[in-house]
Amino acid sequence: MKTGVNRRPFEHRDEGAAMARAAKPRESKEKRTRDLRAGIALLWGEQDQPARGPKPSLTPRRIAEAAVTLADAEGLEAVSMNRVAAEFDVSAMALYRYVPSKAELVELMVEAVSAERPDLLAAGPGWRPGLTAWARLLWALYQAHPWLLAATAMRRQVMGPAQLGWMDAALAALESTGLAAGQRHQVFLLVVGQVRNLAQQLADFDEDHNREWGRLTGELLDRHADRFPALTKAIAEGAFAPAAVDPLDFGLDRILDGVQVLIDRTEGVSS
Repeated sequence: MKTGVNRRPFEHRDEGAAMARAAKPRESKEKRTRDLRAGIALLWGEQDQPARGPKPSLTPRRIAEAAVTLADAEGLEAVSMNRVAAEFDVSAMALYRYVPSKAELVELMVEAVSAERPDLLAAGPGWRPGLTAWARLLWALYQAHPWLLAATAMRRQVMGPAQLGWMDAALAALESTGLAAGQRHQVFLLVVGQVRNLAQQLADFDEDHNREWGRLTGELLDRHADRFPALTKAIAEGAFAPAAVDPLDFGLDRILDGVQVLIDRTEGVSS
């Protein structure tokens, strides 16, 4: 194991190069900070406005809406500053007056499709109906905009008021559980993970590939059934048949059943 000052015993000790290397992380961190601040300003409407001059012909919101339309039709990879600029018959450079880079544009897109805070009042009383309704609304959002998976998985996103409103609504539904704040957050993450996992499966599904995979796997198991008896038996009994119920039901119900067990246990300890 390499330790101490002898970590790189044969490294050339060039003082200027060492100073340059030491400066790079600081520059990178400063750049990231500026990028995050620019994204926050855009999402929260806090960017500087020109004090005089003609009214801008575009707005970050209009640009984001055009990018959403493009992503809905062709996927997130189709979104570029050039493609979006073409929707307004302007150059990509013209967009940079409103949106610093594609990173901020993607954040604006996520915010645009998350604009409505989930209304859980109609779900009925209690934490479980509210959280179930919240999960179903999130599931519908991913189905309507499959590119959201990639847009929110690349890194921790800067969040705007609409996105924070979604998170706030889920945590509000869990307040009556009596669980600790950390536990409520973990439940939130479990539900989000379940919805995202199913949305990813749906996005990755290819009917032709699935049919061919099933045919080839079936042939393999016909020849080697004695090696995989439990799998062969499960397939024969319909384990891999298309589910007749909503795909979200089973996993979400099991998660919420577990949350109820945790609530009961917590209440038992406190009583």
